[in-house]
Amino acid sequence: MPQTINIAVHYELLIKKSRFIACVQPMTDRASAQKIVAALWEQHPGAAHVCWALLAGGQSAAVDDGEPSGTAGRPMLDVLRHQDLEGVLATVVRYFGGVKLGAGGLVRAYTDSVAQALLKAEKIPIIKQRFLICSAPYAMEGLVRREIEMAGAELNNVQHGNDVQFEFNLPDTAADALMTRLNEAGHGRIVWTNPDDTSSAS
Repeated sequence: MPQTINIAVHYELLIKKSRFIACVQPMTDRASAQKIVAALWEQHPGAAHVCWALLAGGQSAAVDDGEPSGTAGRPMLDVLRHQDLEGVLATVVRYFGGVKLGAGGLVRAYTDSVAQALLKAEKIPIIKQRFLICSAPYAMEGLVRREIEMAGAELNNVQHGNDVQFEFNLPDTAADALMTRLNEAGHGRIVWTNPDDTSSAS
């Protein structure tokens, strides 16, 4: 199951006088990640490199920022992927200590600094939600409300018109069972609306 983290976590590694300052944090998209990276350059004007990796939906990134190709961004991204993370940005600010580490040394340094930061991070499972809309006769409002509550769904909106319309979301894994229960209890009188068809005409 994919996971994310709830707050930023830092970790610092010293290898042959080079400082690797790692941070892992929740991140929604590439544009936001690039702002964080720009801010890190302002905070660390003397740094040699600010390397980063992002996993956020289809917006993944692996940036070596001047380190030999494949020695920083890609290994950092591999750590995020290996831990099945989503919506996470990993950054590493490197201050060069005067001793070259070689390609293997760099891969280890960037991998270890991100992995160590993640060890301290609290991981939260990402539960895919499904948004549902249904309408029921007034006489069935109580029944529908009880079923929605028992399924652990979050009721977003209820509208009273010719009938009662419910808008709610719940974990995707529980949606089909709830729909089946309501259909059986409603004897065909509960009508489901595709959320994609409800975009307002205004």
